[in-house]
Amino acid sequence: MKESVLDILIHLFENFLDAEDDQEPSREALKQELEKAGYAEGDIERALEWLAGLAADQGGDASQATARAIRVFTGPEQLRLDTDVRGYLLYLENIGILSASQRELVIDRLLALEADEIDIEQVKWVVLMVLFSQPGQEQAYERMEDLVFEERPDAVH
Repeated sequence: MKESVLDILIHLFENFLDAEDDQEPSREALKQELEKAGYAEGDIERALEWLAGLAADQGGDASQATARAIRVFTGPEQLRLDTDVRGYLLYLENIGILSASQRELVIDRLLALEADEIDIEQVKWVVLMVLFSQPGQEQAYERMEDLVFEERPDAVH
């Protein structure tokens, strides 16, 4: 997946997933709207699969990871997630926005993007999507939302 897939995910998040409407749009409705917006069919499918992967990975048990555990990144993870990205994930965990299990979900979803390079901006959006997808994370979501939009002068809050 290239950056266009993340663009699609951000488009979906801003226009559909974060809407106040309680009714979740169907996969087909999302696909039609994205096609109207001009996204390529293959990229749309990959973005929808990414979302399905996020929804499927909600069964993680937060009690499995201890608060003082040290995360050791594997060789392939180190290649895909540079020092800045790994440091930013640690920062989010240290300030209480992410739990250890949420960090693992974020890492999984970042790697699922299959982007050539993963930067802090991409991390911010993936964290926001992960927190939004989990019930009871409203405070962490709001704190992360502030981090996402604080550096975007063009962002409508």
